[in-house]
Amino acid sequence: MVQVLVIAIVAVLAVCGLFAVAGVRVVRQYERGVVLRLGRLRKEIRGPGLTMIVPGVDRLRKVNLQIVTMPVPAQDGITRDNVTVRVDAVIYFKVIDAASAVIQVEDYRFAVSQMAQTSLRSIIGKSDLDDLLSNREKLNEGLELMIDSPAVGWGVQIDRVEIKDVSLPETMKRSMARQAEADRERRARVINADAELQASKKLAEAAGQMSAQPAALQLRLLQTVVAVAAEKNSTLVLPFPVELLRFLERAQQPQAGDGQPRPAASGTRPADPGFSGTRPADPGFSGPHPEGPVTSGTRPAPGPAPSAAANGRQPAAARGAGAGTPPAPAARPRPSPPPGSATRPRPAPPADAGAQPRPDRLTRH
Repeated sequence: MVQVLVIAIVAVLAVCGLFAVAGVRVVRQYERGVVLRLGRLRKEIRGPGLTMIVPGVDRLRKVNLQIVTMPVPAQDGITRDNVTVRVDAVIYFKVIDAASAVIQVEDYRFAVSQMAQTSLRSIIGKSDLDDLLSNREKLNEGLELMIDSPAVGWGVQIDRVEIKDVSLPETMKRSMARQAEADRERRARVINADAELQASKKLAEAAGQMSAQPAALQLRLLQTVVAVAAEKNSTLVLPFPVELLRFLERAQQPQAGDGQPRPAASGTRPADPGFSGTRPADPGFSGPHPEGPVTSGTRPAPGPAPSAAANGRQPAAARGAGAGTPPAPAARPRPSPPPGSATRPRPAPPADAGAQPRPDRLTRH
């Protein structure tokens, strides 16, 4: 009888030991335990360490409190400026209320992932392409606020949201490359124009200095020749001064006495030195002189020219415009000087007298 009692006690102790072992649970440091007894939430949250539950009655659910890194799948969207882009992101979150994470949502990880995808699509539609490429900090803040609002009720805290990559179509990439190239070319042209302006000012100052000292221009020319000759070239380029060209052009202009006709003299002809007395009238002319009486000293200005036959001279058409020297007028007989008068020596003609056409009527003093 005692033997049976001992066996019964041992059996009871074994069953109690097995029951106790079945109710032992270990909660890690980064976890929290949520106990549901007969489906009802127990208020106490089991901390890390060894904990006991009633087997078959209690159910312990462990919730991880570590920060979870969850990639958000790439989302295709159209920006506010009608550009098709593909954006992916990453989200960092953690559970701050284990009971709410178990009771309020079925699977908080899946819920956070779906909320992140929808929020990312919404951010893409509200933003411009330039904001997605250069102003990501502001977009990250807005995306974090959009996801964190519903996640607070799930016992989840959104720690950080980052946009990883923005994929653009190939056509848009080429367009942006052309735009960047055009902008760089514009800046290069502006810089070059500014340099040209400064160089022109310096050249103007140098030209002013050289104009004051003509020898400086020649020295500069020699320096240029030396600089060109320093290279091992078979051809030497020598700058030709413009002033020398102008000098040669002035030298080629017609000068007085080079065979070109001179304009007729106007006014009175100076008196011949040593001439005195009166000039007799032309012997071939009868009647009153068309120019009036001839007096000693000055002769009045020529009036209407008489006919060529009356004067005994060759017509103007016969004289013509020669190759520089017109033919001499026909010789007129001069009366012999009166007895006792001194013979006036006739001055020698100038060297270029043959090249100057003499008018028919000149006033002699």
